[in-house]
Amino acid sequence: MRMLESKDDETDVEVTWEDQQRINTFSKLNARVGDLEETLEQKKEEKDALDDLATELELGDEDELVLYQVGEAFVHIRLPVAQARLQQDQENLEKEISSLRDKIEESETAMKELKVVLYGKFGKAINLDI
Repeated sequence: MRMLESKDDETDVEVTWEDQQRINTFSKLNARVGDLEETLEQKKEEKDALDDLATELELGDEDELVLYQVGEAFVHIRLPVAQARLQQDQENLEKEISSLRDKIEESETAMKELKVVLYGKFGKAINLDI
């Protein structure tokens, strides 16, 4: 018995300047998604910490002074003021998280479009599954 040679889709395909630009763009987007996901995880952890703090502040007395971090300094403020500032910080953080998710989604959409084009031209000769 002799084995039949299978013909792969991998033929020599010339990489044009435009193709190289698409590959570079895909690589940049992939790196960006990784950075954004890392930042998103940090923001989620920060949001969890703020949620825990909000729960703790609910147990305090209204006349009580609490230490609240403003920048890199801590100041004594009344509990209702601290709760209001905390709520504002939580809302701002939620907006940042939403913005990060949108940016990740946009980048992933662009990556999918580039995958279609690049796999269409290069087939199995290119690996974009990262």
